[in-house]
Amino acid sequence: MSEFNIFTDRKSVKEYDAAFKLTQDELSALLEQANRAPSAWNLQHWKYIVVHSDAAKERLLPLAFNQKQIVDASATLIVLADKEAEKNIDAVFDPDIAAGRMTHELKERLAGQVHGAHSRPEYAFEAGVLNASLAAMQFMNAATLAGLATCPIGGFNRTKLIETFNIEDRYLPIMLIPVGKAAQEPRATTRLSVDQTATFI
Repeated sequence: MSEFNIFTDRKSVKEYDAAFKLTQDELSALLEQANRAPSAWNLQHWKYIVVHSDAAKERLLPLAFNQKQIVDASATLIVLADKEAEKNIDAVFDPDIAAGRMTHELKERLAGQVHGAHSRPEYAFEAGVLNASLAAMQFMNAATLAGLATCPIGGFNRTKLIETFNIEDRYLPIMLIPVGKAAQEPRATTRLSVDQTATFI
């Protein structure tokens, strides 16, 4: 048997074993790894809602256009982009100051850069989506390495999702990620070649 390769062997799984259950601790361990994703100024522009209980899955199901993996997967991660990540400055930088990894002067300089960039709403929006997407991919990679299946879902009713789960204006739901045990091997797919996707200049 060939060695597992996360880049070629990871697939989006649509069919899940409904009897398989992950614990909250197991899901938290995956999120700890997701939180190690890179982010601009280390502001960590993401939040998660972990839809884990059967009752919460039933609430989410119609908002995701009744895609069955929502109820069959052990949990579904709602990935939120933080459009106001500048508010994380103290929480992110102060522990580094306390640990001697950052000076007050550096914090002030970086904070000035952050506030300057985030004064433009379009930048704050794009940064939230970009950086939260990095955490989402990190979560899927962590799950794959743990022998679990995932599938990023962009098809859901964002407005009703925000209303149903009382998501504050600061956060934008960008994707759903079911996670659990695959019930069957997913369909193989192809990828465009480097010649088709890259231009070298």
